[in-house]
Amino acid sequence: MNHFASLMLCLVSAHSLLSPSDVLAAGGYPQKPVTVIVPFVAGGMTDVLARQLATTMQKATGQPFLVDNRPGAGGIIGAEKVARAQPDGYTLLVTTTAHVVNPAITKRLPYDTERDFAPVALLASTPSVLVVNPSVPAKSLQELLAFARRSGNVSYGSAGNGGTTHLSGALLANRTGAPLLHVPYKGTAAAVNDLLGGQIQASFVDALTAIKYIQAGKLTPIAVTTKTRAAVLPNVPTVAEQGVPGYETEIWIGFYAPANVSPEIQKQLNELAISAMNEPQFKEMLRQQGTTPGRMSAPEFRTYVSQEIRKWGDIVKRTGIEPQ
Repeated sequence: MNHFASLMLCLVSAHSLLSPSDVLAAGGYPQKPVTVIVPFVAGGMTDVLARQLATTMQKATGQPFLVDNRPGAGGIIGAEKVARAQPDGYTLLVTTTAHVVNPAITKRLPYDTERDFAPVALLASTPSVLVVNPSVPAKSLQELLAFARRSGNVSYGSAGNGGTTHLSGALLANRTGAPLLHVPYKGTAAAVNDLLGGQIQASFVDALTAIKYIQAGKLTPIAVTTKTRAAVLPNVPTVAEQGVPGYETEIWIGFYAPANVSPEIQKQLNELAISAMNEPQFKEMLRQQGTTPGRMSAPEFRTYVSQEIRKWGDIVKRTGIEPQ
């Protein structure tokens, strides 16, 4: 069974195991189909989490929850549709850390990231893993940096300009002075494809995607980007451990509604989201792939989003990336 088929099996299993939730709001929401917009292509980590979320919500409420993939502009196109939607809980957004990075790298966003959205829940977080093609003569970060200096540069792919995988590399280059050549792609899958084929030498890839290639010996793990090691990759040291103190980046997936949605609907959606991500079989699948389900309340997640906007803004300034 391939990786994507196993993910879909988890979703079907979750659907059959869940009983109707006791967190339904007294107001009777929802009373018609709900659209969950994913501003990226189908099949990636964000899409998988959104479909698990939709499955749980549909089972709990008896109303259809429809995932609508609206890729483009680093998540901005889909996010704008939600920002402009009625704040009635019938148009929702599931998106990546790119959502809190975009204010720092985009000169004219068509919305205000803090003012125009109601942060509902942290769905899950996962480390990025710095991986290289096995042809690269490096097993550690210092060996990779030395190889980059010796050969003039190391090319690393990202899921797109200004995203977390791009900024993870830019921050590493900034902190070490190593010549790392950024090669942007339209999504993680395209970057990994070229990495496997040897067209690029390295990439920062979310653990959920990277783990199967590491286990198959198709990619060599160099470091994880989080503050502590990933339980699923216990022998892979962090970037900070390998001579870059204070280095830390993490990919996370968030769930949002338009601003001014009622606190009752926010609370209901938050509880359903936590239930979806912590469904035992799905949670175990996430754990095996280095991904941690979220448990924050809606107010806690709002505070976290504000902190992340400022953190990534500082990283963009430090790396000298000019907003486009």
